[in-house]
Amino acid sequence: MTALFGYQAALLLRSQRWLPPVLLYAITLAVGVQGGRPVLDSLGWTAAALLPVTAWLVRVCATQEPPAARAVTAAAAGPPRAHLSALLAAVACAGVLGAAATGVVALISDARSADHRVVVPLLPAAAAGLLACAVSVLVGAAVGALCTRPLLHARGWSLLATATAALLALVTTGSPAQHAVSGLVAGSRTGAVHLPVTALAAAALIAAAAAAIACLLCSLRGADGGAASA
Repeated sequence: MTALFGYQAALLLRSQRWLPPVLLYAITLAVGVQGGRPVLDSLGWTAAALLPVTAWLVRVCATQEPPAARAVTAAAAGPPRAHLSALLAAVACAGVLGAAATGVVALISDARSADHRVVVPLLPAAAAGLLACAVSVLVGAAVGALCTRPLLHARGWSLLATATAALLALVTTGSPAQHAVSGLVAGSRTGAVHLPVTALAAAALIAAAAAAIACLLCSLRGADGGAASA
């Protein structure tokens, strides 16, 4: 699996298909995060913006191999392992992106509550922001895994499903991502830091289930996720 992961990660970096989602994330942070804003509010924005970016990266990694190369990889390692390595490459890329953004945002933000009256401990706030980003990465990975190959092949339907599911994951009550982000924003009003541990556990279960479904379908339908192979 290590070699497969390295192959998928190298393929992603060389293809430069990571550039559009990363630029989108950078632009979103530039619009929503300014120096001196309350740290928890800024970290909430950072985590929320990471969810659709992760879903996009998963779509990129799941479709970046040409069909012939995908068939060779699947023949050598099996379709489930090959697809799982692509998902893990996307999650790793999004995780590094979120960790870097969290560090920068924590440094440039004001470590106070929304009314600037209560001091917010910076290290616990940064830890809460990292956990919230992890929640967004896991939920975004689940969205991406369920909205692309092998479940959806048509580009238009896949894009529409990904955008809709990502939005719902951010605004629907009960969603781990919504819980983690709203916890940061609510904590900013009082200066209290809440670690979204429960949301992280729920997001991990959702991501594992989505990956299992996608990998199982790859196994049943063949390397390209189409009709079952003979």
